Amino acid sequence: MPSSVMPTTTSGPGSQAPAAVSAVGLRKSYGDKTVLDGIDLRIPAGSVFALLGPNGAGKTTTVQILSTLVPADGGQAQLAGHDLATAPQAVRGAIGVTGQFSAVDGLITGEENMLLMADLHLIPRREGRRIVAELLERFGLTEAAKKPASTYSGGMKRRLDIAMTLVGDPRIIFLDEPTTGLDPRSRHTMWQIIRELVTGGVTVFLTTQYLEEADELADRIAVLHDGRIAAEGTAEELKRLVPGGHVRLRFTDPATYRAAATALSGSTGDDEALALQVPSDGSQRALRTVLDRLDGAGVEADELTVHTPDLDDVFFALTGGAAVVPAQTAATKETVQ
Repeated sequence: MPSSVMPTTTSGPGSQAPAAVSAVGLRKSYGDKTVLDGIDLRIPAGSVFALLGPNGAGKTTTVQILSTLVPADGGQAQLAGHDLATAPQAVRGAIGVTGQFSAVDGLITGEENMLLMADLHLIPRREGRRIVAELLERFGLTEAAKKPASTYSGGMKRRLDIAMTLVGDPRIIFLDEPTTGLDPRSRHTMWQIIRELVTGGVTVFLTTQYLEEADELADRIAVLHDGRIAAEGTAEELKRLVPGGHVRLRFTDPATYRAAATALSGSTGDDEALALQVPSDGSQRALRTVLDRLDGAGVEADELTVHTPDLDDVFFALTGGAAVVPAQTAATKETVQ
């Protein structure tokens, strides 16, 4: 599949909600290197949006622009109803950012890191202590609050990072590769934290190299390649962009197998296994078509399995095989009883 695939247009969950983040034609270059070449984004409030891309694709630059850390060379953006160019201070008041590298000061305690953030937000001391205590408890850090942050594990530091981000009660949070370097248990803990944030109405803009992470968390996903959005949609919509999906039917009776092969023109047969493989995009409509054709021939399969491409396949197809951290499974499979 060519690397320039048009974005999907099917509306996903929450697509009609007010936009927490919208951007049109964002551009950024460093010297003669074009990092962002006119990207458009629309992220509904209270959703998780994942931006995928190989190293150097421009994910961090996108976060830096939208969080007012670096200026764009062109384009427009609004966050929480505030214009990025004309009201950057209002944008900063509405967002929180957790970068790839920990902002935790290891020389002071976790609680002191949190109180420092409260001071930076000009929160009155008594109110700040209340907020900090609640967040430390929420993130399971109360017991370690009085210990130097340098003694924290990687997962604890990332939890403290996000807790510090929440001190100012942001409505939009940018998480730039938040689970890089974490062990699987800590990564799953972080996923649960992200889900809870969204349940509370926070909008999460997530950049990641972990395809499983995007598949698990994101309402919508965009793949960034060569400074452009190569494709955007729900995980299921993106998987349908890639050929190779199929329905596999297995039979125990040779006569039934042959009748099914006749009814399902275009299928590929395995005579030894008494199995048929029918090309499919994995949609409910495609599956219904297969079942209707079998029903019309008076044939019933003993086993039916739907195989769809996963985000690994999508990513490699869109980026030409650029390096990425693979998901744990090679295919998404659903067995229909």
